[in-house]
Amino acid sequence: MNDSIIHIENLQRNFNVGSEVVRALKGVSFNVNEGEFLTIMGASGSGKTTLLNILGCLDKPTDGSYLLDNTPVSSLTKNELARLRNTKIGFVFQSFNLLARTTALENTELPLLYNSTISAKERKKRAIAALEAVGLADRMDHTPNQLSGGQQQRVAIARALVNHPVMILADEATGNLDTKTSYEIMNLFQNLNKQGTTIVFVTHEQDIASLSKRTITLRDGIIISDKKIEDQKSAAWFLENLPVNDENI
Repeated sequence: MNDSIIHIENLQRNFNVGSEVVRALKGVSFNVNEGEFLTIMGASGSGKTTLLNILGCLDKPTDGSYLLDNTPVSSLTKNELARLRNTKIGFVFQSFNLLARTTALENTELPLLYNSTISAKERKKRAIAALEAVGLADRMDHTPNQLSGGQQQRVAIARALVNHPVMILADEATGNLDTKTSYEIMNLFQNLNKQGTTIVFVTHEQDIASLSKRTITLRDGIIISDKKIEDQKSAAWFLENLPVNDENI
């Protein structure tokens, strides 16, 4: 549990906008250890999206270092970055990003199609196991339009798990869901974390952040707080005590 999955040191990211230089990140440093459940918060313009893109190996820092599972990200080529993303990171997005005419099983298999070392039989086996893990054993042959929003997000989480990544990176994964479904998804994330999955969850919602174990808050490109949550809230408790009128908010 003490092994560092993410090690960031003095991370900086500048953008040239016309004749001006915008400093989106101004020297950010933190670690994420194996088995942590971290939320990253920040208002628009705080640097949250820039940091997310760097964590997901979708962008490179201007300065500073980023080690993902002891791999120095900044030195990698585009092909090496793509390989790292596919093998080390499971992505979960706000908008689900599922293929519309493809079944839940086929959507879940998708990341494995880029791994030539995995056979079609093994690919299907892993996808079935991932869907079972998120409670969709009876929905494998359904397409996205046959699934609720919460079920679609569960497929997205299964897809993120199928490659056995070192961490799941979730970007506002409850942003398009109603209150009850949001807690159901967070309950799933909490259960995955209890099983050892490292989760980095980007959110702007304080109640969602309270369900993690640690929260980093960004403002104007710097970390203004990094706090462990001593009394982690239980999403299952919120589900059990949700007022009837709030179930479909």
